[in-house]
Amino acid sequence: MSSATARRDDVPAPRPRPAGVLRALAVFAAVRLTGLVLVVLLDRLVGRSPARTLTHSWDSKWYLSIARYGYDHHWRESAAGLIQTDRAFFPLYPALIRAVSTVLPLSTGQAALLIAWSAALVAAYGVYAVVHRIHGVAVATVTVALWAMLPHSVVLTLAYTEPLFCALAAWSLYAALTSRVLLAGLLSALAGLTRPSGFAIAAAVLAVAVHEAVRHRGRIPATVWAGALLAPAGWLGYVLWVGARTGDLLHGYFTVQAAWNSRVDFGVQGLRFLRALFLDGGKAGYPLALVIVAAALLLFALLCLDRPPPALLVYTGALVALVVFASGPFGSKPRFLLPAFPLLIPMARAMVRGWWARRAQVIAVATALGAVSLWYGAYLVVLARQPL
Repeated sequence: MSSATARRDDVPAPRPRPAGVLRALAVFAAVRLTGLVLVVLLDRLVGRSPARTLTHSWDSKWYLSIARYGYDHHWRESAAGLIQTDRAFFPLYPALIRAVSTVLPLSTGQAALLIAWSAALVAAYGVYAVVHRIHGVAVATVTVALWAMLPHSVVLTLAYTEPLFCALAAWSLYAALTSRVLLAGLLSALAGLTRPSGFAIAAAVLAVAVHEAVRHRGRIPATVWAGALLAPAGWLGYVLWVGARTGDLLHGYFTVQAAWNSRVDFGVQGLRFLRALFLDGGKAGYPLALVIVAAALLLFALLCLDRPPPALLVYTGALVALVVFASGPFGSKPRFLLPAFPLLIPMARAMVRGWWARRAQVIAVATALGAVSLWYGAYLVVLARQPL
């Protein structure tokens, strides 16, 4: 055997593309494109600019400001008299916006949408890859379709961080499931620079490392330890950077978040909100937000009964815990659950099991729910006067 042949044999074969992924991505793109068309039509109907809706809705304005001017430029005073600053927003997405708008002849808004839409497709691929590895083609395809049809999946077409975070988190989970802990740690570190919920994927990677250490009695490759150490680096690094800028290294970031009414209160504010909702009513989006959070708790219980891999269980559990035990706008909680795609696996499995016996019913129910969900997502973006 020649040395050239030997070198070729030493190169690992590329991992095959999961079967059926192109069909799943086509379904995802079709659903999200339909949702985008509905947003545009509703904008035209009320006389608003679709481009402004897509790039300047709620948090989008803050990310574009950071991309243009950097930190400590944009602030406002809350109704409670607290100063809300742009330090509450993590840096990776605005940094990418600035880089793309510098390299390409695009405005910051256009660059933000290019990144978000591209990341949404990468995220859908990652969701498919994770579920396909555990449950196969049919369940993975249905999971991607359900994820695309969630009401708050509308943010996947806005200049928001969810597409980027979901892409990094899903592929970090896939890397962990395929025993590439160093890569999982690197992607986790990037996810930690994207959103505050980056700690959830870091916890998942750490859980994989601990599981490997216990299973092999501590005799594991150095890359596993490196991945475990790298996983929380992005989230922890930004938190400490904000703390240093505020003069309070350990508590500064959490003080910044508290001005946005975002802190761990073990569900106290949520219970107060529910009491007020039942007694006095509220905006149209709040009852659905309550239904989605309640459904998430039920689906998490069903996911636990399925005994998924530890990485998926820890990641999903951390996101659900964040929604339940942290304060903040209740109407935004379904958006915070969007990265928790494993919650959809029990529903997808049930739909696949019922497909052959009740195909017509499954199609009818899925179509009706999808149509209502997409219209509601457009309503949330264009007409609802509540934080998304």
